[in-house]
Amino acid sequence: MTVALMWEARAVAGRGAELLAWARARELPDTGRLLRRETLRAPQDRVLVITWWDAEYDAELPELPEPDAGLVCRAVHRWRFESLGE
Repeated sequence: MTVALMWEARAVAGRGAELLAWARARELPDTGRLLRRETLRAPQDRVLVITWWDAEYDAELPELPEPDAGLVCRAVHRWRFESLGE
């Protein structure tokens, strides 16, 4: 089964590039189950990281942590999805 974890944060105004660099620099432990990782950005200094894992839906998987409070304007949003294939 493939599980996708989504991590989305919104930077304090004007600090989007710093949040993007912070997210890109965060390593995830090598569990051998990570299939893919993609980092995206959006208006309003938002950063989204999606990781795809070869794991069961409820498996314990490493996730990006919360950035320092001074870098983000709200708590990180997190979602978990099960891939249904093509």
